[in-house]
Amino acid sequence: MSRSDEGASRLDVLISDSAAPCGVEAFARRLAETAGGRAATRELGTGGGEGVLVINLPVVAWKRRLADPVIAALKARARGRRVLLILHEWADLDWKRRVSYAPLLPLAGAILFSAPEVAAQFAADPLSRLAPRRRGLVPIPPNVVRPDLLPQSPLTARLDEARRRGQLVLGHFGSIYPRKQSTQILDLTAALVQRGEDPFAVFIGSFVKGQDRVEEEFMARAASLGVADRIAVTGYVADDAELFALFAGVDVFAYLFAEGLTSRRGSVLACAMSGRPVVVNAPERPGAFDHHPTYQHLLEEGRLRLVSHRATVDEVAAAVEQASTLPRHGARLDVAAAWGDALAAVDRVLAA
Repeated sequence: MSRSDEGASRLDVLISDSAAPCGVEAFARRLAETAGGRAATRELGTGGGEGVLVINLPVVAWKRRLADPVIAALKARARGRRVLLILHEWADLDWKRRVSYAPLLPLAGAILFSAPEVAAQFAADPLSRLAPRRRGLVPIPPNVVRPDLLPQSPLTARLDEARRRGQLVLGHFGSIYPRKQSTQILDLTAALVQRGEDPFAVFIGSFVKGQDRVEEEFMARAASLGVADRIAVTGYVADDAELFALFAGVDVFAYLFAEGLTSRRGSVLACAMSGRPVVVNAPERPGAFDHHPTYQHLLEEGRLRLVSHRATVDEVAAAVEQASTLPRHGARLDVAAAWGDALAAVDRVLAA
């Protein structure tokens, strides 16, 4: 334990046994790793543990794990241990999922939110009356590490060939689900065609399971826009080297979130690490990144290209065209510092 850790709380971070962790799950594991010797991970449904129990929500496979987080919190409190909730989403979750977390709220001693928008959504919900008043924000870091050597694959070769042919390769990283508005990138691809471009869009990620017809509706939308032959969906990519090899073949990344860019979007940070620009609609409210040094740094460098919160698809297409002419940014993102900021936020709320 370093001198900077002296007096800091020990952490017992709850994780799942998922072999394909989502962003929330990856955050939980990396947070424990950042805390080093004063933290440990514990799988849902297992006993033991010491220190502050840290529960990240939403939980993977929540229906199958419905009671496990509550049982873990009850056992922790019975042993005189504190419970910290880190809430990554709220209004985007199905109402049944939000209600399932209600028993955890009075058991927690503090709660952290992934973004001011999530904090506001929670505060507007009657369930928030059950939660502790000790609350704060945690800056969500990128969950990936950019390696020095990048492997080649049939898909990276396909992207390289597309760029050699003069196509504009559009990138979109992360799980594909309705609230993320991934289908808007299909509309963006079609708009670029209308503007005389020759785009090819690669969706680096997989469709969210458990939501009816997400993949079918996505593909139907692509066909109706006439861009089905201009897209590729990679499926889940577990290896960071493979991920950044795909990133290297992208000219511009693009997102159009329903709520605008929020600081909880680790996928956007990961894209910015590639050195290519990310075009995304701005937050609805000012001050969205005041707590997040990494996001502030990327905005200052110009790696994140914000368009209006309510920009039209054609306006975003124009911004993508402009961004595609920018040189690749060579500076590395200080990922270790970003994770240090996240751990510091945890320590601050526990020390308050």
